[in-house]
Amino acid sequence: QVQLVESGGGLVQAGGSLRLSCAASGRTFSTLNMGWFRQAPGKERDFVARFTRTGIKSYGDSVKGRFTISRDNTKNTVHLQMNSLKLEDTAVYYCAADVTPSTVTYWGQGTQVTVSS
Repeated sequence: QVQLVESGGGLVQAGGSLRLSCAASGRTFSTLNMGWFRQAPGKERDFVARFTRTGIKSYGDSVKGRFTISRDNTKNTVHLQMNSLKLEDTAVYYCAADVTPSTVTYWGQGTQVTVSS
């Protein structure tokens, strides 16, 4: 079992930046593929970024070049640096663990990100 706790969400103006953090516990963090997803009102939950245990990063098309995922295996944390935020980035952002291209085993509770004009 893995517990995930997100932090860092909030309200930001378009063009601004936010950094989300996720603290994980319950399993050896370095063995986990970690990721971020988001869900806007009335829409499905979408993939944002993934950082595998072997060091491979991947991003959703809509965030490439603007968002950066990082992890610190010594602190059991994963981060999402979000730059050049757009109105359409407004969503609840979820941290995820044990992420494959088609499945997620563990979810955090989510943190709201609101981008205003």
